[in-house]
Amino acid sequence: METEVLEKNYPFLMKYFKSGVENPNKNIAHCILFYGTDLQAQYDLALEIARLLNCSGDKSPQCSCLNCNWIRNNQHPAVLTISKVDNKPSNDDSKTVISIEQARMIKNDLLVTSEYHRVLIFCDKDKDGNIQGLNETNFQEPTANALLKTFEEPPSNTTFFFLTKDKTDMLATIISRAQCFFVPSMQEEPRDFSIVQKVMDGYLELERNQVLDLYEKMYELTKEADNTEILNQIQNYMAALLKNSLDNPLLKIKLIKDINSVEHAKDELRLNMNIQTILETLAFALVLDR
Repeated sequence: METEVLEKNYPFLMKYFKSGVENPNKNIAHCILFYGTDLQAQYDLALEIARLLNCSGDKSPQCSCLNCNWIRNNQHPAVLTISKVDNKPSNDDSKTVISIEQARMIKNDLLVTSEYHRVLIFCDKDKDGNIQGLNETNFQEPTANALLKTFEEPPSNTTFFFLTKDKTDMLATIISRAQCFFVPSMQEEPRDFSIVQKVMDGYLELERNQVLDLYEKMYELTKEADNTEILNQIQNYMAALLKNSLDNPLLKIKLIKDINSVEHAKDELRLNMNIQTILETLAFALVLDR
């Protein structure tokens, strides 16, 4: 995905990471977790951030310095994809997981000083080489544990990316060490929000004194459908609005924040918090956070 497309589709994320890269101290997290259904977009974002971190030119989309060209062609010696089929040591015959042998190789490689900003992108791939998400099956606890100290205290100029469909697919030890970002899909996907549409229509225009009305309507939905399905459909509704708001940067930022608020509500639901409390908090976040 070209830089211009990433800037159009993900202005909030691009602005955030550009600001961090341009900081004299390269002020971005050592561990970054992207989640959402479009894994290729996540991978492209990680590569673009790697390009900005390593660019020896003007960091423009058109820059043709050696580092930028290497990264565009996926040939940079310090920007590596780590998957069950990429960058495995010669003695590693595992085919279904990121292995402990890979973890050992990564730790040893990072002991060697590099003139570049090293970027390691952890993901999965299908049999056709398409980017897929990490989960506890392909990135298992023993491998993650072998790298936890490295994730906590990496060498200077080193950034790790983790790509997944849903944060719940990842080990808690990884989530706790990473800065997490939702990457909305701009692809055409079937998204059902039929149950929540009537309640959510016009929510962006609600006034502060209408917060409790929104909460009460959302709570009424729990009599019709499963709590998880309601929250999923609210996210689907917002994602549909987002796809129709490509030319409105401020609205896009608001919708991404709202999608993240719903994701937080889903996390609270998984912790068995009271659904009334969850929905009331969500209603306040959706209406007052503008």
